Amino acid sequence: MSSAPEQKKLHKNESIKVNSVNLRGTLSEELNDNSTGSICADSAQLSKFHGMYMQDDRDIRAERRKKKLEKAFSFMLRVRIPAGVVSSEQYLKLDQLADDYANGMIRLTTRQTIQYHGLLKGNIRNLIRGMDEVGVDSIGACGDINRNVMAYNNVSNEKTRLEMHTYARKISEQFMPEGKAYYDLFIDGEKVTTEAEVEPIYGKTYLPRKFKIGIAVPPSNDVDVFSQDLGLIAIYKGDKLEGFNISAGGGMGTTHGNTKTFARVADVLGFVKPEDVHKVAEAIVTTQRDFGDRTDRAHARLKYTIADRGVEWFIGEVESRSGVTFEKAREFKFETIVDDFGWHKDVNGDWYYGQFIASGRIKDTAECQMKKAFQEIAKIHVGDWRMTGSQNMVICGVSEGSKAAIEKILADHGVPGPETLSGLRKNALACVALPTCGLALAESERALPSVIDDIEDILDEVGLRETDISIRMTGCPNGCARPFLGEIGFVGKAPGKYNMYLGANYEGLRLNTLYAESIKVDEALEKLKPIIKQYAAEREEGERFGDFCVRKEIVTIAEKDSVKLSF
Repeated sequence: MSSAPEQKKLHKNESIKVNSVNLRGTLSEELNDNSTGSICADSAQLSKFHGMYMQDDRDIRAERRKKKLEKAFSFMLRVRIPAGVVSSEQYLKLDQLADDYANGMIRLTTRQTIQYHGLLKGNIRNLIRGMDEVGVDSIGACGDINRNVMAYNNVSNEKTRLEMHTYARKISEQFMPEGKAYYDLFIDGEKVTTEAEVEPIYGKTYLPRKFKIGIAVPPSNDVDVFSQDLGLIAIYKGDKLEGFNISAGGGMGTTHGNTKTFARVADVLGFVKPEDVHKVAEAIVTTQRDFGDRTDRAHARLKYTIADRGVEWFIGEVESRSGVTFEKAREFKFETIVDDFGWHKDVNGDWYYGQFIASGRIKDTAECQMKKAFQEIAKIHVGDWRMTGSQNMVICGVSEGSKAAIEKILADHGVPGPETLSGLRKNALACVALPTCGLALAESERALPSVIDDIEDILDEVGLRETDISIRMTGCPNGCARPFLGEIGFVGKAPGKYNMYLGANYEGLRLNTLYAESIKVDEALEKLKPIIKQYAAEREEGERFGDFCVRKEIVTIAEKDSVKLSF
């Protein structure tokens, strides 16, 4: 008689969630403890659901260890801003809070929101209460839950943009937790219940891992929709929204040396009408809730659920739960991922200005006082501010009369315009990495500018400075800057060493593949130089760099690493 298959042990985080009284745990007591700048490991896991990560300054770890001091603990707090849109009032408050309670800088993320760094434990409540004053929160910005919902931000078509932003807000609200722990812990500060609230979507253990949603409108794939757990690709006929192609199972995170982990582009499941979107979205989330791997967090994302069980099984489960039958996917085409920089007019006749921000870091330096410039603009600007998935800012709804004033503020503060940008720099992303990210194996944000400088020299030499080429760099393989979708990708492997990837599709429909392993930046540049020169000499009309690398068999891409389209 055969024995029943052995049940795998659940990951310890599952019991942390179950016993947390809806994400409260002992956070209240620990926030009140002034004897240390840290919180315990279990609380650190719970704090993520409220939008924050405990970190420390790794640049000074050794020095503090010698002095027998605890690590220089601080917190990174990420804000929930669906579609990345804030008013001038909200922006001014968020900017002020960076000065009052964090390290004085704002960092735009690759999920269209902002995060604060250098936030000390004793200031967490002050910062969150300040955000609450202008209707902003950090609920679910991290943790095993739906993250900040991204949406199309090409503001030239304002009607479409507004419609997609409405969907982003409603979907964000749909997947907000019902529990009030965030308000009890950080706003009221005293009302900490001992009874768990009912979570109709998430249940007691929430999701097995993080969940990401993005909304794209062809021809722009500015949200990298196939990197998302759930993607909505809007299909328009003229000005009328017909519905959405639904994709699922994308994800960038991997683990070095663990072959069970991999980056993956999403599968296109089919087409649904606008009125069915929320039902299908909930069915996808609950399917992952019930079938995602809760024993191995490295194997817990939706991409693994679909890869293990098959896309046909997944479609059947979603259709059964939602009561919606997918139609055949509608035809679409992506052509670009780059933001609009400089001054442009939208369909209403208003101006908007796209400002490039290197790695999303809004700060003041001797040469460029971008933070002060944005403060001055927010004091006079009556439109809104829109963060992009490429870590840039768009100042929208600018009247003809205000345009000159904003131009002057930018010029007076030394903020460079789009004429300084190469095609490579316009398409660059980097994660924070060192010194604060605990996962970082190598530099990223601090390293990428000089890498771009060096590659620009090569591009200048062959006359390709204006050519759009996507480059992504991360300090580890967790994938925060979506490096596996870069035509050129650098992923930290060890201090000063990176894996270099080539061959992604510029428009985001194909992953890149490993070209050189564990090399220094100088070595990578030596390998890139002849490839770029060959590209300049032998490319076909309109051929992208990543496509050239594949056509010339510089790299070979596996069939599974491309989005499968059938219309």
